[in-house]
Amino acid sequence: MMNTFKVIEIKQGVFEDNNRQADLLREELKKEKIFLLNLMSSPGSGKTTVLMRTIGMLKDEMCIGVMEADIDSVVDAEKIATTGVKAIQLHTGGMCHLDAAMTRQGIRELGTADLDFVVLENIGNLVCPAEFDTGSVKSAMILSVPEGDDKPLKYPLMFSVCDVVLINKIDTLSVFDFDMEAAKSRIKKLNPEAQIFPVSAKTGKGFAVWADWIRAEVGKWKKA
Repeated sequence: MMNTFKVIEIKQGVFEDNNRQADLLREELKKEKIFLLNLMSSPGSGKTTVLMRTIGMLKDEMCIGVMEADIDSVVDAEKIATTGVKAIQLHTGGMCHLDAAMTRQGIRELGTADLDFVVLENIGNLVCPAEFDTGSVKSAMILSVPEGDDKPLKYPLMFSVCDVVLINKIDTLSVFDFDMEAAKSRIKKLNPEAQIFPVSAKTGKGFAVWADWIRAEVGKWKKA
């Protein structure tokens, strides 16, 4: 006699449940008029430095909160705290990404009273974070010049899901074999709607356009 049994697609089920949770979180954030940005990159791309310069440009205009996600350590949260904005460190217990439920927990621990703009600095990883909707309003990622212009070919999903790609460390273009136009073309083929901002977190070059994009998006979210 042949046994009968169910086949459960675990991964699909996990994603579907997470997507529902993400949509609910966005609804909550919309009611509270809080703009959540999911910021992703590989390790060493300059994510925390980019964030600190961004905070410096915007903190006098809006109330900012930051959630620093990492497998361990509090190094990044300590750096962000020096900017004077509200910051907490999230430890994932070995997980390589944050999902919507974890993000909601972090937001509630951060406290949203009077906040306008919250940044989730996701774990340094170009694979897992791209697969999970955190409930953010928009997503941005950083590609640094030393990583190479072929990164979009190697990690297409990450570049496909982001609203903004910051190409950081352009002050090192003379040192590395990085083809800016090739990088932009590869990103646009994956994601025609992506905004691409070449920047240098070290010098501040290009940050005015990035800051203007944030101002515009936060403003639209609050009016929605």
